[in-house]
Amino acid sequence: MKRLLSIELQKIWLNKASRVLTLTYFILLSLIALIASIKFDLGIFKVHLAEMGIFNFPLIWHFNTYISAWFKFFLAIVIVSIMANEYNYGTLKQNLIDGMSKWEFIQSKFLTAVFFAFCSAVFVFIMSLALGYSFSTYTEISIVFSNLEYLLAFFVKLVGFFSFCLFLGILVKRSAFAIGFLLVWYIIENIIKGYLSFSLFPEGNTAANIEKLLPLESISNLIVEPFSRVSVVKDIGTQMGMNNLKDYSIHYSSFLIVLGWTLIFMLLSYKLLKNRDL
Repeated sequence: MKRLLSIELQKIWLNKASRVLTLTYFILLSLIALIASIKFDLGIFKVHLAEMGIFNFPLIWHFNTYISAWFKFFLAIVIVSIMANEYNYGTLKQNLIDGMSKWEFIQSKFLTAVFFAFCSAVFVFIMSLALGYSFSTYTEISIVFSNLEYLLAFFVKLVGFFSFCLFLGILVKRSAFAIGFLLVWYIIENIIKGYLSFSLFPEGNTAANIEKLLPLESISNLIVEPFSRVSVVKDIGTQMGMNNLKDYSIHYSSFLIVLGWTLIFMLLSYKLLKNRDL
């Protein structure tokens, strides 16, 4: 496994575009810290985001993982680009000639996805600790390390998304088309959601329960938006007579769905590669 991962990381580092995108991704993650310096006036309201409690423990785990997940597209481009290069430059065929099996090839790509997800989770963990201890009102150990399940959800979210991108990279063979297909699939899922909610099951929770099984929707549902948890937003909602009943907790059924899709994407990737004439 170490050998397979080492081979993939060398390919990424030796490719200038992939190297730049990877570095850009981690630089953008670090820029979340700049949110603490944002201040602006809204008439009589003076807003300082750091003072709104978004960096308070344990909310910071929810907030930072949600925001960080938006940058996953940079690594998704790296994954589909490297897969496309395997076809364009003949390195896939050469690896197979050199003795690597097709299953080992899929393993190497999956290990890379897991490695990127793990590094991202560790990076967000360290950054969140630094920001939390700098701005949080609560620094008791029991509070600091509560809600760490958001980091696990963040890790699984990235692994699931990267596995989908790997499958698309193998299916389409061209990075631009793979990213385009990802966008098309996002649109298709929204059409399906609209059809379920407004035509088939306009009442009850049936539509929502079915939607949770869609790949991109299930990945998205792992971490819901955290902004309505902020005290200022809550107070505004209360004054307007709006009761916030949203469930922010991490559901382990969501983990199982995403892990199920991850397994499906890996098996489909292997089946495609196994049956394809290279």
